[in-house]
Amino acid sequence: MRVRGAARPWARTIELPTLVLTAVIYGGWLALTAWHAALPVAVLAVAGGWLSAWHNSLQHETIHGHPTRSRAINTAIGWPPINLWLPYGIYYRSHVAHHSARTITDPFDDPESKYVAQEGTWLWWSERVQQTLLGRLVLGPPIAVVRFLIEELARLPKEPALFARDWVPHGLGVAVILGWLHWCGLGLGTYFLCFVYPGTALSLLRSYAEHRADPDPARRAATVERGGLLALLYLNNNLHAAHHARPELAWYRLPRFQAERQETLAGQKAGTGGPVYPSYGALLRRFALRAHDDLLHPDHRRPEPSAQG
Repeated sequence: MRVRGAARPWARTIELPTLVLTAVIYGGWLALTAWHAALPVAVLAVAGGWLSAWHNSLQHETIHGHPTRSRAINTAIGWPPINLWLPYGIYYRSHVAHHSARTITDPFDDPESKYVAQEGTWLWWSERVQQTLLGRLVLGPPIAVVRFLIEELARLPKEPALFARDWVPHGLGVAVILGWLHWCGLGLGTYFLCFVYPGTALSLLRSYAEHRADPDPARRAATVERGGLLALLYLNNNLHAAHHARPELAWYRLPRFQAERQETLAGQKAGTGGPVYPSYGALLRRFALRAHDDLLHPDHRRPEPSAQG
């Protein structure tokens, strides 16, 4: 991390904006769970969903090497399982593999791809009901959790040691969180409905149009130009093409980098780069009841039979 001027040594290795954000997220979560009884359920769901999704964005930052140069410290910051169902180690490996994929969006190369290679499978059906944005927001959270747990149970007999390495510390963290929730008098059902479900839905909104399958690698990552308040929630990951171009940049540096690449952005608008959407509101209006793309990945579609003369 380069800092201009005569900055102190610690300022070159510790990113204060992300540390402040960390304190806000964890402090907000502790306060919200402790005083949940004083809030209407609707307010609790909005605030709880926001903090849960915000924490997911913070985890994403730690995976990319922020806010310190120490992987151990970054892991400690992102590890607490606020969403209960996704172990940090699995998320870490999946996201690193996503950025390392030879063909982003290919279901065999990219573990975060929403595309499938074959129609009619259970995976195809689980993604088909999420092709519209409303389907993804409403049905996506339970599908994501159930599908993930099924895949993990299938992994257990194949990789028992790695499975234990992922799930034992995760289980201990979940036990601590459940103990805290019990002490606060916040039931597990309410926590799922007011924190986990809306938080997962908000994260799925972010990822809904982040990528689009295209033969040209430069056209696979998308940009939502005006993220508004959601840009803060997603830590500027609405500028997803910029993030893929410079994945090592901290979240608060992405807008400047995006502004400096206006020529590339103009190219995107002209059709030579990835998809560009004006806002998340525009995404909702366009894809609320309409599929974002063909679910079958283009590299795995069977060629149409030629017409016989």
